[in-house]
Amino acid sequence: MTDRLLLGLGRYMIPIPRMLWRRLMQSNARKVRAGLRFMSEDHHRIRDFVVTELPRAGVPLPPESIAAVLDLAVSRVSSVLDELERHLTFVFRNDQGAVSWAYPVTVDETPHHARFSTGERAYSP
Repeated sequence: MTDRLLLGLGRYMIPIPRMLWRRLMQSNARKVRAGLRFMSEDHHRIRDFVVTELPRAGVPLPPESIAAVLDLAVSRVSSVLDELERHLTFVFRNDQGAVSWAYPVTVDETPHHARFSTGERAYSP
């Protein structure tokens, strides 16, 4: 693999100078880290759980089932889900309050499909 970045414009491929794209990537990485600082251990546990469990379950995950598996209070799970949605990160709940997608997977039908090495399949937002 080469250490180059090419930008496609129409039928042309234009090389982007290494110094420029590396600076942009470093800047973007700092912004992402700063944007995730609000997340506690519970935020990460809940987010990781729903990403893993949505493809297995194949249906939206209500806060009550998330709380039971992770041994957290339902109020804590609901609060964390509120914060994750408010920050526009990772999760979306349906009208019933159940998590229907957690990036990069969803149980809602979309044109995009994901297949995992474990055999699970899911849609992707």
